[in-house]
Amino acid sequence: MAPRLDLGPKPRLGYSASRIDRAAEQRADADAMRALEGDSSARAYVIGGELIVLRKTEAKPDPLFSCVAARGFAGAAETAFLGLVDGAPRFAVAIEPAAATALKADDAFEVTDLRSIAVRGLIEADHLPPLAEGKALLNWHARHRFCPNCGSATQAVEAGWRRDCPACKTQHFPRTDPVAIMLPVAGDRCVLGRSHRFQPGMWSCLAGYIEPGEAIEDAVRRETREEAGIVCGRVAYFASQPWPFPTSLMIGCHAEAISHDIVIDRTELADARWFDREEVASMIAREHPDGFTAPAPVAIAYHIIRAWVEDGVEFG
Repeated sequence: MAPRLDLGPKPRLGYSASRIDRAAEQRADADAMRALEGDSSARAYVIGGELIVLRKTEAKPDPLFSCVAARGFAGAAETAFLGLVDGAPRFAVAIEPAAATALKADDAFEVTDLRSIAVRGLIEADHLPPLAEGKALLNWHARHRFCPNCGSATQAVEAGWRRDCPACKTQHFPRTDPVAIMLPVAGDRCVLGRSHRFQPGMWSCLAGYIEPGEAIEDAVRRETREEAGIVCGRVAYFASQPWPFPTSLMIGCHAEAISHDIVIDRTELADARWFDREEVASMIAREHPDGFTAPAPVAIAYHIIRAWVEDGVEFG
């Protein structure tokens, strides 16, 4: 095992460690939902597609509105029950993206995307998990207004956690898309890649969707081989992260690289190469002589990479 490197206090993983009690047993009770919406402590997040509406205050912007105020915005549509925070009901209210964009001209609000909110630390970190929950759920509603079985219009039920087709009686539930995100390692070296959409100088983990009928470990090996030509053996699970862009679950792993030569799939990656631990440590610290950087701490890729830099990886 390589000697331990210390990069200082670890930041919190974005969109994780939710304080929400989802109270799923209450979703089907219409009377209970009405009572929760009418509770004086009930608050709602206002989401317009990719945009989040924040209310400006003297301190940090506030993402919470009364339920009446949230549904009073132009273009208000679905309301979904997210759960309870210390007994206080939390909801997400969808408004039309164009209506959210129009609010940018109002000095009372700050309107921006969730990724920017998280990276810039615009709001308290405890708001990020319910916002991820609400954004993913409302995105699902926007994309599933019609039954894929018969084509009829569907209806939202169970406080926003199901859509029913009145024609063919099919029930539709929110989906989550699993993504394997991995760091191939060999001793004191790892493979990092660059997506075509990355900002200049940033390197990150490899990643790809897990296919139907595929185990997490198999997806890690397949994606690493397809994107970078590296053959992997053992796989060690690290952690997971909700990633509401739009509705993914990032499943973080370290993988044992058992081949060396990189063969890049240029349709998937702009570049890929081996790095040693000291160089990656300088990227995390943003002290790399060539300006190379690791992902922002809000992303699980940062934590996967940092865990290997600081402690190495042991495969069982």
